[in-house]
Amino acid sequence: MDPSLPSLATDTRDRMDNIPEHIVWEILSRMKKTSDRNAVSLVCKRLYYMDNAQRHCIKVGCGMDPADEALTCLCVRFQNLSKVEITYSGWMSKLGKQLDDKGLLILANYCPLLTDLSLNYCTFITDVGLRYLASSSKLSSLRLNFTPRITGCGILSLAVGCKNLSRLHLIRCLNVSSVEWLEYLGKLGTLEDLSIKNCRSIGEGDLIKLGLGWQKLRRLQFEVDANYRYMKVYDRLSVDRWQKQHVPCENMLELSLVNCIISPGRGLACVLRKCKNLQKIHLDMCVGVRDFDIICLSQRSSDLQSVSFRVPSDFSLPSLVNNPLRLTDESLKSLAQNCSKLESVRISFSDGEFPSSSSFTLSGILCLIQKCPVRQLALDHVYSFNDVALEALCAAEYLETLELVRCQEISDEGLQLVSQFPRLCILRLSKCLGISDDGLKPLVGSLKLDFLAIEDCPQISERGVQGAAKSVSFRQDLSWMY
Repeated sequence: MDPSLPSLATDTRDRMDNIPEHIVWEILSRMKKTSDRNAVSLVCKRLYYMDNAQRHCIKVGCGMDPADEALTCLCVRFQNLSKVEITYSGWMSKLGKQLDDKGLLILANYCPLLTDLSLNYCTFITDVGLRYLASSSKLSSLRLNFTPRITGCGILSLAVGCKNLSRLHLIRCLNVSSVEWLEYLGKLGTLEDLSIKNCRSIGEGDLIKLGLGWQKLRRLQFEVDANYRYMKVYDRLSVDRWQKQHVPCENMLELSLVNCIISPGRGLACVLRKCKNLQKIHLDMCVGVRDFDIICLSQRSSDLQSVSFRVPSDFSLPSLVNNPLRLTDESLKSLAQNCSKLESVRISFSDGEFPSSSSFTLSGILCLIQKCPVRQLALDHVYSFNDVALEALCAAEYLETLELVRCQEISDEGLQLVSQFPRLCILRLSKCLGISDDGLKPLVGSLKLDFLAIEDCPQISERGVQGAAKSVSFRQDLSWMY
């Protein structure tokens, strides 16, 4: 060993000791990667202890073995933890035992500052663990993703103890059936962000139990597992209550509904018509939404900034053809007329093999783009979008990002017009059959685009995209065609 190495290490520690504490603190605070912080903490004891004091969040999972002992060590070392994420995605028994209810007891005892907890694929945690966690009085955010042993009773016990809970996300919690916790949180009035996705036993009608809690709610995501819709008995009485009970959702800013059945004039239709300050809306395969609902929404929520519609095509739900319970250009025209701040538009049809002729058309889409300051436009499976539409976009003075997926009516002639778009800087093309390298030639060497992404377009080659933008991403997987 070189005899100079010990003295070199000593000199390094001496230099570190001479740096003012506030400067070292600032340097550490700018390190975002966990690996970097871990490496720095090994340099000297000073950095080690300062990192311990500054570390507010950790993400752990399969690497903890034995789990309880490892988590205890982390909690003792990092005493200012406020955010903890535990993930067992890809876990197998040979990786060691998963964290169980005792792990949540450890968090409750050793992390008094805990405000944000995420549990992902934690299959050994039960209601008992959530009862332990109920003593974490500062907990304000909880995310449960596939925790199959947790029921509504466990969530209720946690809600009773955690009076500051403002954010609750439940994803694939298959045994959460009772919704007394939802009624309790509604009366508590602290919930601002609620996300319920693919929880088979929670239906649209259950949301009414939030009661006056709607008034505080700013963000709602509700997604029904379409494959198990009928596992939840349709509660007609509960849905009818929406008409009779005032739903105060004036403070709602973001609303996302997926695979929901919306009854005309009842249920979630009441929410659409009563939002006054909505900024973002996403409706994905929601059967029963009418033009009337969107027209009311656009008239009341004039500050709307982002809309995303994924609607059934004519052949995916043939019963909706010529049915008034579907969206048409009237919805888009009303948005264009009333929402002068609309910047992001995404429209897609569920089935790309058959065009839709009875829902949104090219006329409605162009009306929206021409009257609103649309900066981001994404179209998926929209067969009516063609070269004529691309020519019309040459006058779109605000458009910065364009994404086209399976728009099979555009050709090289139309794609060449992209170079004339006033402010376009990001272009994404995916699974478009009618375009080739020739369509990109006007862009090559022009430095107009900051970013170009080409995915699975069979006639475009990797060589053809070179130089077409400052940054280029190319991927070719044609398995979707067969």
